[in-house]
Amino acid sequence: MIGRRGILRAGLAGLAAAALWRVGAGGAGVWPGGSDEGLALVAAARAQAGVTLIYDPAYVALDFPGGDVAPERGVCTDVLIRALRRAQGLDLQAVVNADMKADFAAYPALWGLKRPDRNIDHRRVPNLQCLFRRIGADRAPFAEAQAFRPGDVVTSVLPGNLPHLMIVSDRAAPGAERPLVLHNIGRGTREEDGLFAYPLTGLYRLEPAALDRMRALQG
Repeated sequence: MIGRRGILRAGLAGLAAAALWRVGAGGAGVWPGGSDEGLALVAAARAQAGVTLIYDPAYVALDFPGGDVAPERGVCTDVLIRALRRAQGLDLQAVVNADMKADFAAYPALWGLKRPDRNIDHRRVPNLQCLFRRIGADRAPFAEAQAFRPGDVVTSVLPGNLPHLMIVSDRAAPGAERPLVLHNIGRGTREEDGLFAYPLTGLYRLEPAALDRMRALQG
């Protein structure tokens, strides 16, 4: 019998395959406008390509702080979690846990929890959206591709009302005036042409002030 995780994993893999997004780095151009912080985040996310090969949404008991699932596995949020740790020394597990402890009621009540769960809270897209709003990183999603910058964190909604998260790349889609994205939509971490493949629900720019607010939460 195929469980819910298997159905979700198979469904996301099918979405990725149907979109025909895979683009080799050799065919991509440069997408301009990245800050030092944004470019560092992109490089840290790109380093996961070829390492994280499996989409696996299983609940896992994690070490704290700095907990992670096996490097070959993960979901879309793990791309950002790992990239922020490598690029900025920021641990979203600790940051989200601290902020949820300070104001649990501010976070989405979607999972029937009565208290923070440091194993999973930081791996849920709605919680990261809430955190980024609270630290002043949110921007209105742009309709024009030229407004996106390398390192921007973008959220979207997939069929079945599944939330998704991507990082805008510093490479452009070949033959198209839009940036690639780094994400895990079902087949591991990849750099692909998928920014506007599904409806956008959020745009977050992790500039120095927002990063400093996360450092203060991390302690």
